[in-house]
Amino acid sequence: MQRLTLPVRRRLDDERGASAVVLALLLVPMLGFAAIAVDVGALYAERARLQVAADAAAIAVAQDCARGNCGDMLGTAQALVAANNPEGTAAQPVLSSDPLSVTVDGSTPQEHWFAPVIGHDSTEVSATATVGWGGPSGGTAMLPLAFSWCSFEKQTHGGIPSNEDLQIIKLTKTDGAKECHPQSGNQIPGGFGFVVTDSGTCEVTSLINGRLRSDPGESPSNGCDAADFRSFLNKTVLLPIYDDAGGTGSNGWYRVYGYAAFHLTGYSFPGQFKTNPAPCNGSVRCVSGYFTRFVELSDAWNYSPDAPQLGSSILRLIR
Repeated sequence: MQRLTLPVRRRLDDERGASAVVLALLLVPMLGFAAIAVDVGALYAERARLQVAADAAAIAVAQDCARGNCGDMLGTAQALVAANNPEGTAAQPVLSSDPLSVTVDGSTPQEHWFAPVIGHDSTEVSATATVGWGGPSGGTAMLPLAFSWCSFEKQTHGGIPSNEDLQIIKLTKTDGAKECHPQSGNQIPGGFGFVVTDSGTCEVTSLINGRLRSDPGESPSNGCDAADFRSFLNKTVLLPIYDDAGGTGSNGWYRVYGYAAFHLTGYSFPGQFKTNPAPCNGSVRCVSGYFTRFVELSDAWNYSPDAPQLGSSILRLIR
């Protein structure tokens, strides 16, 4: 094997020193690439976390406003932002009246790991959430009942629920309110306040100004069983309020005026549809509970700024 001569070894030693210099020069851009790969990725992750916090804050403030009292909007927003992002800060929420909505801005500093090498110690991360709300314009009610605007107004003393006093609401024919149901106490001949359900369910989908078909008979509609009613006992449900009706029997109909929230505490219908104790006796058909202010968050309902406001609101995350 041929040995390296002394001049060749000296040249290689010199090149080793040059490699160290080149590596040192490349270290800065390598750290720059690390900053892009790690720090920018961390920024995206932090922004996603802050967006969740802003969404929660906007929903919480909108719920308060939809119930009629916005309260301390900044305090509410800050509490929700901090609960989801302890370093986050909420700005003063901004209300809009056309359409009804609230916008919450959140921010938080994100410290960098590698970027300080290239002069960036931290970056301010921000997120914005807007939630709109309004009266229900259509959706799926969980129980096949409809109440008249007349009887709803009498129960609420003006149309907007203002208290939660327990009430017993008798369905047509047995409610004794001839001024609400002029045809012998019944809104339509053969109709008792029950409506036709969606196929194979105990639910009813409708729209404002649309018509609900009457389901004749004294018992709840086909597709319902006792378990369906029991599942909503002591819960709040949205129910249609009608302002006009016509036809007879299975050709009867109710025109939807709007939707109100009812907290169900009991009911009494023929057969197995009774709570114990029953809120009314004999052949009287009734439900007990109260109309209340309510905010619905599910996707089962839509809202419109033009929908009648009967104390219930639908919230939607706009952005």
